[in-house]
Amino acid sequence: MQFEWSYFFSLFSVSDFWEACVTVIELSALGWFIGMVLGFLLASAKLSTSRWLRIPASIYIWFFRSVPLLVLVVFVYNLPQLFPFTRGVLSNPFYSGLFALIVTEAAYMAEIHRGGLISVAKGQKEAGRALGIGLIGLQRLVVIPQAFRISLPTLINEYITVVKLTSLVSVISLTEILTVGQRLYATNFLVMETLSAVAVYYVLIVTVFGWLLQRLEQYLEMNNRTPRALDETGLTRLRATLTSQPSLMRSHVGPGAAPALQLNNVHKSYGQHDVLKGIDLDVRAGQVVSIIGPSGSGKTSLIRTINGLESVDQGEIILFGENFIHAGDNPNSPQIRRGVQRIGMVFQSFNLFPHRTIIDNITMAPRYHGQPRDESEQRSCALLDKVGLLAHAHKYPHQLSGGQQQRVAIARALAMDPQIMLFDEPTSALDPELVGDVLNVIRDLAKEGMTMLIVTHEMDFAMSISDRVIFMEDGNIQVDAAPQVIRAHDAGDRVRKFMGLVH
Repeated sequence: MQFEWSYFFSLFSVSDFWEACVTVIELSALGWFIGMVLGFLLASAKLSTSRWLRIPASIYIWFFRSVPLLVLVVFVYNLPQLFPFTRGVLSNPFYSGLFALIVTEAAYMAEIHRGGLISVAKGQKEAGRALGIGLIGLQRLVVIPQAFRISLPTLINEYITVVKLTSLVSVISLTEILTVGQRLYATNFLVMETLSAVAVYYVLIVTVFGWLLQRLEQYLEMNNRTPRALDETGLTRLRATLTSQPSLMRSHVGPGAAPALQLNNVHKSYGQHDVLKGIDLDVRAGQVVSIIGPSGSGKTSLIRTINGLESVDQGEIILFGENFIHAGDNPNSPQIRRGVQRIGMVFQSFNLFPHRTIIDNITMAPRYHGQPRDESEQRSCALLDKVGLLAHAHKYPHQLSGGQQQRVAIARALAMDPQIMLFDEPTSALDPELVGDVLNVIRDLAKEGMTMLIVTHEMDFAMSISDRVIFMEDGNIQVDAAPQVIRAHDAGDRVRKFMGLVH
């Protein structure tokens, strides 16, 4: 038996094959895209804390990943026998096949998306919440872009699978590539030649669309972005557009006003472990308070409760004399979100958004809260100039050093025009030679009168910049004193020993 090459090549000029290719492209593209969207909703539901969303989503995914697509295609095509009102749509083989593909792919896509969603670092969501961004905005601006980029290689592979699965729809007589081939070899019995041509058509579709999707993947890959630093000419031109250097703080609260921050009997526990055991703390506007103490003493938990990143089990937090956080409050309540917008937060691990440029990192939250683009960009450029990073405005976070990233994080927090700044060990993730630049920015904030709470292990820095030093241990405030009091041996030996002042 010889392979009929002339017949094989002639099949690539058959119009029915090319029309069938269009059908396969439409079926696979729609099935993949709609399945991807529904799969994301299913993945979100499966990750939800609500059992009314999580359990039905889990059952759906389990069931439709278990049912063979061929069985589902035939079942859907025959549904009008049970439900006559579906005859107008499902009696059409294209729509029956598309529906079956979508139902099946949504279950598979859900698991792909779930992998992407759980791969987005927790700190990314916390950074968004610290900027006062709501749940939907957080998903749209931060989580989904990163999760999609993580999931895209697997999603591309799933598209290739969908293209090949369209051949199963031939069982309900949809005129797709395999159906055309079957009709041909049923009349001329040249099975090998015809099926070889069918394979080439599928390979062609997969190659073209796989290449396009891989180009999208390469475009979204952060490591492929070329660093764009402004030269001196560009910097001079940009600085000329800035009206003035911004003040890094809002105006002082007048004399006799309520404290900037009050914590009354604040308790916090994780399971059976009590990390905060009745914290009482008042901070006046313009004060710089450094919080020190051994690991596990509750310093970071204290900072996180002030910014609503951790709930309060007992007690209350008052912001400039107004109710802010009470035990049992919903962290997404309007009251807490309004208060959070008045507090800037700088994290130990920077938590910059890796899919956005430096300037976009800083302008995202102000624009989300309604600030015009031009105004937010001008202020962001001025802040970047203030922290010495204006030349890097169009770079991405991974193209900066750790110290530069932390200074960007400070500028991002300041772009919200906060009245209080919180720092959670801002230099602990940095190499020693990078620490100084970050501390200098914080010193500038202190000189301008910004109210600050700083969790730090930099003892010399804490003593030089602070109005008060708080020493925490075992979930309690053991010492709350001015630096000069600690130096004068009037605050006890324990804090002096921790700070290395006792030899």
